[in-house]
Amino acid sequence: MTAPLAITDYLRQHIRTVPDWPAPGVQFRDITPLLQDPRVFRVLIDAFVHRYMEPARRPEVVAGLDARGFIIGSVIAYELGVGFVPIRKKGKLPYTTVQETFELEYGSATVELHTDAVTPGQRVLLIDDLIATGGTMMAGKKLLEKLGATVTEGAAIVVLPELGGAQRLREAGLELFTLVDFAGH
Repeated sequence: MTAPLAITDYLRQHIRTVPDWPAPGVQFRDITPLLQDPRVFRVLIDAFVHRYMEPARRPEVVAGLDARGFIIGSVIAYELGVGFVPIRKKGKLPYTTVQETFELEYGSATVELHTDAVTPGQRVLLIDDLIATGGTMMAGKKLLEKLGATVTEGAAIVVLPELGGAQRLREAGLELFTLVDFAGH
């Protein structure tokens, strides 16, 4: 599911495309302009908050993926009046953790979560800035489920459907909500 067209168009205008970064042929979707303008940042956060204020969708905690998922996830958690937990790259959390390794285009990566970050049965919204191949979000989902939490939805600002991540996540049973679809752009 995606946001209403007016919000989508407004946000799209504030996402910068950086050609050939970090490698030739890549069209990098840079969300930092969304964060720099307080009015645009408010529209961005409100789009998520209004969705998750609905009782049927309201999480008990928001989990943000390292690192841009921390920026938007913590603000959304604050606005909803719920807790926030970070899912970090390996070696960044100081307490006992669970780990999940996933494949990247070239190699692999590992993310971690504190073992006391969520409780069994807790309803969790999993958030990141962008869904490309879906590996990071899938790893986050698996970590939360290892601890017994229920991931109610995965959310992101941007989805790049041609990379197949959104489809893989949906096939794995994760509902998705995104604001800007860059299909064919």
